[in-house]
Amino acid sequence: MSNVSRTRSDIGAHPDVPEMQARHDRIIGGRDVALVDAPVLLVGLYCAVSPWVLHFTASQPALVAHNLVLGIAIAVLALGFTVMPERMYGLSWAICAIGAWLIVSTWIVGTSPDAGVIFNNVIVGGLTVLLGMACAGMVMKSKKT
Repeated sequence: MSNVSRTRSDIGAHPDVPEMQARHDRIIGGRDVALVDAPVLLVGLYCAVSPWVLHFTASQPALVAHNLVLGIAIAVLALGFTVMPERMYGLSWAICAIGAWLIVSTWIVGTSPDAGVIFNNVIVGGLTVLLGMACAGMVMKSKKT
Protein backbone atom coordinates (compact mmCIF):
# COMPACT_ATOMS: atom_id res chain seq x y z
CA MET A 1 0.00 0.00 0.00
CA SER A 2 1.35 3.44 -0.86
CA ASN A 3 1.96 6.13 1.65
CA VAL A 4 -0.63 8.84 0.92
CA SER A 5 0.33 10.95 3.90
CA ARG A 6 3.52 12.03 2.18
CA THR A 7 3.67 15.80 1.65
CA ARG A 8 4.01 17.10 -1.87
CA SER A 9 6.52 19.70 -2.90
CA ASP A 10 5.42 23.18 -3.91
CA ILE A 11 4.57 23.57 -7.60
CA GLY A 12 6.31 26.96 -7.59
CA ALA A 13 9.60 25.13 -8.06
CA HIS A 14 8.42 23.51 -11.30
CA PRO A 15 10.45 24.72 -14.31
CA ASP A 16 7.35 25.37 -16.46
CA VAL A 17 5.52 27.63 -13.98
CA PRO A 18 6.26 30.94 -15.79
CA GLU A 19 5.12 29.49 -19.11
CA MET A 20 1.95 28.05 -17.53
CA GLN A 21 1.17 31.37 -15.84
CA ALA A 22 1.65 33.28 -19.09
CA ARG A 23 -0.61 30.85 -20.93
CA HIS A 24 -3.25 31.08 -18.20
CA ASP A 25 -3.15 34.90 -18.27
CA ARG A 26 -3.40 34.89 -22.07
CA ILE A 27 -6.42 32.57 -22.10
CA ILE A 28 -8.23 33.96 -19.06
CA GLY A 29 -7.19 37.58 -19.49
CA GLY A 30 -10.19 39.90 -19.51
CA ARG A 31 -12.51 37.30 -18.02
CA ASP A 32 -14.18 39.92 -15.82
CA VAL A 33 -16.95 39.58 -18.37
CA ALA A 34 -17.57 36.03 -17.17
CA LEU A 35 -19.77 37.53 -14.48
CA VAL A 36 -22.15 38.64 -17.22
CA ASP A 37 -22.25 35.31 -19.10
CA ALA A 38 -24.72 33.55 -16.80
CA PRO A 39 -27.26 36.41 -16.64
CA VAL A 40 -27.14 36.74 -20.44
CA LEU A 41 -27.80 33.01 -20.76
CA LEU A 42 -30.71 33.22 -18.32
CA VAL A 43 -32.24 36.20 -20.11
CA GLY A 44 -31.95 34.34 -23.40
CA LEU A 45 -33.56 31.22 -22.02
CA TYR A 46 -36.37 33.23 -20.45
CA CYS A 47 -36.94 35.11 -23.71
CA ALA A 48 -37.24 31.77 -25.51
CA VAL A 49 -39.81 30.34 -23.09
CA SER A 50 -41.68 33.57 -22.26
CA PRO A 51 -44.54 32.97 -24.73
CA TRP A 52 -45.44 29.80 -22.83
CA VAL A 53 -44.85 31.35 -19.41
CA LEU A 54 -47.14 34.30 -20.17
CA HIS A 55 -49.57 32.26 -22.29
CA PHE A 56 -49.59 34.41 -25.41
CA THR A 57 -49.00 31.54 -27.82
CA ALA A 58 -52.54 31.68 -29.20
CA SER A 59 -52.96 35.46 -29.36
CA GLN A 60 -49.49 36.33 -30.77
CA PRO A 61 -48.22 33.43 -32.93
CA ALA A 62 -45.70 35.63 -34.76
CA LEU A 63 -44.19 36.82 -31.47
CA VAL A 64 -43.95 33.24 -30.22
CA ALA A 65 -41.57 32.27 -33.03
CA HIS A 66 -39.82 35.63 -32.80
CA ASN A 67 -39.12 35.38 -29.06
CA LEU A 68 -38.08 31.75 -29.40
CA VAL A 69 -35.53 32.53 -32.12
CA LEU A 70 -34.16 35.63 -30.37
CA GLY A 71 -33.96 33.83 -27.03
CA ILE A 72 -32.03 30.97 -28.55
CA ALA A 73 -29.72 33.44 -30.31
CA ILE A 74 -29.01 35.26 -27.03
CA ALA A 75 -28.38 31.97 -25.22
CA VAL A 76 -26.04 30.75 -27.98
CA LEU A 77 -24.07 34.00 -27.82
CA ALA A 78 -23.80 33.63 -24.04
CA LEU A 79 -22.53 30.07 -24.42
CA GLY A 80 -20.06 31.28 -27.02
CA PHE A 81 -18.84 33.95 -24.60
CA THR A 82 -18.19 31.23 -22.06
CA VAL A 83 -16.60 28.65 -24.37
CA MET A 84 -14.53 30.92 -26.65
CA PRO A 85 -14.22 34.27 -24.88
CA GLU A 86 -11.27 35.62 -26.86
CA ARG A 87 -13.17 35.16 -30.13
CA MET A 88 -16.71 35.99 -29.09
CA TYR A 89 -16.47 39.14 -27.00
CA GLY A 90 -16.31 41.22 -30.15
CA LEU A 91 -19.99 40.30 -30.53
CA SER A 92 -20.96 42.01 -27.28
CA TRP A 93 -22.58 44.81 -29.22
CA ALA A 94 -24.75 42.28 -31.03
CA ILE A 95 -26.43 41.52 -27.70
CA CYS A 96 -27.26 45.23 -27.40
CA ALA A 97 -28.72 45.27 -30.89
CA ILE A 98 -30.81 42.16 -30.20
CA GLY A 99 -32.10 43.75 -26.99
CA ALA A 100 -33.04 46.98 -28.76
CA TRP A 101 -34.81 45.01 -31.49
CA LEU A 102 -36.62 42.97 -28.85
CA ILE A 103 -38.04 46.18 -27.37
CA VAL A 104 -39.38 47.65 -30.61
CA SER A 105 -40.32 44.39 -32.29
CA THR A 106 -43.30 43.94 -29.99
CA TRP A 107 -45.20 46.52 -32.04
CA ILE A 108 -43.63 45.60 -35.39
CA VAL A 109 -44.00 41.81 -35.28
CA GLY A 110 -46.97 41.54 -32.93
CA THR A 111 -50.56 42.26 -33.81
CA SER A 112 -52.04 44.64 -31.21
CA PRO A 113 -50.19 43.10 -28.24
CA ASP A 114 -51.65 43.47 -24.77
CA ALA A 115 -49.86 45.12 -21.84
CA GLY A 116 -48.36 41.87 -20.50
CA VAL A 117 -46.66 41.07 -23.78
CA ILE A 118 -45.39 44.63 -24.12
CA PHE A 119 -44.00 44.75 -20.57
CA ASN A 120 -42.40 41.33 -20.99
CA ASN A 121 -40.56 42.21 -24.18
CA VAL A 122 -39.58 45.69 -23.00
CA ILE A 123 -38.16 44.36 -19.72
CA VAL A 124 -36.37 41.42 -21.35
CA GLY A 125 -35.06 43.69 -24.12
CA GLY A 126 -33.93 46.30 -21.61
CA LEU A 127 -32.10 43.69 -19.55
CA THR A 128 -30.49 42.36 -22.71
CA VAL A 129 -29.31 45.84 -23.71
CA LEU A 130 -27.93 46.52 -20.22
CA LEU A 131 -26.10 43.20 -20.03
CA GLY A 132 -24.73 43.66 -23.55
CA MET A 133 -23.49 47.14 -22.65
CA ALA A 134 -21.89 45.80 -19.46
CA CYS A 135 -20.20 43.05 -21.45
CA ALA A 136 -19.00 45.48 -24.14
CA GLY A 137 -17.81 47.97 -21.53
CA MET A 138 -15.76 45.34 -19.74
CA VAL A 139 -14.26 44.22 -23.04
CA MET A 140 -13.29 47.78 -23.89
CA LYS A 141 -11.81 48.26 -20.42
CA SER A 142 -9.77 45.06 -20.69
CA LYS A 143 -8.42 46.07 -24.11
CA LYS A 144 -7.14 49.39 -22.74
CA THR A 145 -4.97 47.67 -20.16
